[in-house]
Amino acid sequence: MQKRILSSALILIFGLLPVAPAIAEQSVLSAPPQTDWEQRQAQANALQQAGSARQAAAQKLLDESEAECHKKFLVNSCLIDARKVYNQQRNEARQQENEGLAIERQIKKEQLNERDRQREAEAAQKEQTLQQRQAETTARRQQATNEQSASEADKAKKAAEGSRRKAADAERIAKKRADHEARVAAKKAAAAKRAASN
Repeated sequence: MQKRILSSALILIFGLLPVAPAIAEQSVLSAPPQTDWEQRQAQANALQQAGSARQAAAQKLLDESEAECHKKFLVNSCLIDARKVYNQQRNEARQQENEGLAIERQIKKEQLNERDRQREAEAAQKEQTLQQRQAETTARRQQATNEQSASEADKAKKAAEGSRRKAADAERIAKKRADHEARVAAKKAAAAKRAASN
């Protein structure tokens, strides 16, 4: 009679809890990364707490069963049966806790992978930005070099034009001077001729 009461009590207490691991396993498989880490963490915590509660309840039930067993004639047989029930419940509770820990490890692994992915994406972005900046710097330097070359060519052109103008001006002035000196010499010669004829 006592065994039946214990068995029915155990079934009532722990009969509904094995459903939780199946739900947890299903949510781990179907959960998309990064969207429900908090929800899954809460579920993992709930599984761990439920497992701890089941272990505590199993221990309490074992203590009560042992006290009842000492009142019976076949004490050892009763204790062995109580231990079997306790071990089975404890193992189920540990399995439930372990499932919660497995979910927690999976979440941490996903978060680590996400951080690694973000670091890689940021590194690729930085590399792309660096290459873009280098290309822009090279283009600016090339443009500055081209502008400087164009400026120097323009200066050389203007200097050549100035030299040519100077040479033309000097030639014109020399021609004017030569013409002037020729006129002055002609006037002097005409004046000397007149003076000689007078």
